[in-house]
Parts: sequence; C-alpha cells; structure tokens
Amino acid sequence: MSIKDVKSILIVVSLIIAGCAPEKPTSEKATSQGSKSADQVNNTVGTAANQQTPPSAGKETVGTSAPQTVAADKNAEPAEEPKRPDVIFVPTPPEVVAKMLELAQVTKDDVVYDLGCGNGRIVVMAAKKYGCKAFGFDVDPQRIKESNESVDANGVGDLVTIQQKDIFTLDLSPANVVTLYLLPSLNVKLIPQLEKLKPGSRIVSHDFDMRGVKPDQVVEVTSDNGSEHTVYLWTTPLKKEAERSNE
Repeated sequence: MSIKDVKSILIVVSLIIAGCAPEKPTSEKATSQGSKSADQVNNTVGTAANQQTPPSAGKETVGTSAPQTVAADKNAEPAEEPKRPDVIFVPTPPEVVAKMLELAQVTKDDVVYDLGCGNGRIVVMAAKKYGCKAFGFDVDPQRIKESNESVDANGVGDLVTIQQKDIFTLDLSPANVVTLYLLPSLNVKLIPQLEKLKPGSRIVSHDFDMRGVKPDQVVEVTSDNGSEHTVYLWTTPLKKEAERSNE
C-alpha cells in the first residue's frame, strides 16, 4: 500500500470521525435548546397566566363590583338643573302695587301669594299696609336674596315668607289673593292651578291679561314717572270666554 493510499485512508477516517463526533453534541444541543424553548414557553405561559386576574377575582369584579356600580347608578337621583326664570325681572312701580292690592280688596284675614315675587315689593306692602300673611315665590336665587333683605329691612318677617320654588308646581289653594306680573302665555299656563282657588279668591295681574278668561275689572294706572300701566282683576270661579270661531 502506497503512502498516498494511507494518507487517503487517514483523511477518510478523519472525516468520518469529524462528521460523526459533532453529530451527537449537535443533537444534544438541539434537544437541549428544544427543551429550553419548551420550558421558556411554559414559563412564559405560566407567567402570563399568573399575571392575569385570578378566576375568583374575575368573578368578584364582574359579579359584585359592576352590579354594585349599576345599582348605585339606578338608585342615584339625577341632579336637577336649576330652573331659569321665565321672564326678565322688571320691578312693579309702588303706585301699581298699591292699586293691585286695592283692587283685590286685601284685608288682614287674607293670604296673598305673589307668583314671581322679584324684589318682594308686593308681599312687603301687603303685610305692612294690611297686616296680612303673604308668600313670595321665585326661582331666581338673586331675587330670593333681595326679597328677604326687603322683608328684614321692613320688619315684616313674622308675616312674609319667601321661597325659591317653581310657581307652576305650586298648590295655590291656601291663597285667596294671587298677584301676577307675567307674560300672557304664562298667565294662561297657570289657569289649571288658579281654578283650584277657593270661590271668591281674587287674582290681579300687572299689564298682562289671561286669554280665554274674562276679567271682572280693568284699571289704568299712571305711575309717578308718567308711565301707563294696566291692572286686571279676576275672581273665582273664573269666567271663561267663548272661543272665537275662525270665519
């Protein structure tokens, strides 16, 4: 056998040894990597699972907290928005107030309701001049403040009560005199409440009538500054006017 042949055989053997020996470590390495990957996957899944909300916590959140929140929402009363005044406040001149109370023939035994009391001028004059009980109602906090200040300044707190209320929700039956300084449409809106007044009750309105209801008296008044005003008087039961037919 020549040296060349021996070298060839050695080379082949070396190649076989080199090719086979690494095979096993490679396989082991692959197996090890595979196991590690599986462990990593398991660890990752386990970690993610551990990070998730436990089933019991999940049930507690869905079954307890959420319904409690819903129940609270259902039981909670929605906050009411403050009602805005239906008209801009314009004070009634003292001369007109005096005529309104005179026309209504107020006495100390009467109960006066002023619907939209503004600065409290009507109820204060009714209490001071006639000694009767008087109630002023308004939705505007500023008007309530001004009315109470006037009540205190005039010393009629024992006779006058000022309340922040929506006049369209009031029970007017305790009154036998009602004073108004509202728009005609608002006077009409009050008719169902006014019809519940005791027979013989008087209703007086500054400047505006009540469509569909015939007044008992209409009086013109000139204030000290020369402005002209109209005062309407109705007594209960209200006298409804026949509706005009459209021809």
